[in-house]
Amino acid sequence: QVQLVESGGGLVQAGGSLRLSCAASGRTFSSYAMGWFRQAPGQEREFVAALNWSGNIRYYRESVKGRFTISRDNAKNTVYLQMNSLKLEDTADYYCAAKRATYYYISAAEYDYWGQGTQVTVSS
Repeated sequence: QVQLVESGGGLVQAGGSLRLSCAASGRTFSSYAMGWFRQAPGQEREFVAALNWSGNIRYYRESVKGRFTISRDNAKNTVYLQMNSLKLEDTADYYCAAKRATYYYISAAEYDYWGQGTQVTVSS
């Protein structure tokens, strides 16, 4: 069982930056692939970024490539999402997710554990 708690969301102007954190409970964090998803009002949850257990393999949705960076610190049981050059369309609730696996997954249905979400609002 893994519990995930996101933090770091907030209100930021377009072009600004935020770093989201997701702290995981448990002693086997390094056994989990991790992902970030987001859901804007009235829209379906969508994949943002994911990485494998060690963090050396990462994957991003096209619209965030070059702007967002996913990383993890297994010693701290934490996964991060650094978001730069934020755009209005990045506004959403952001969720981290975990799956006990070595490789990453981009489908929300694959993930077993979810955090409660953190809100990101990008203003003009």
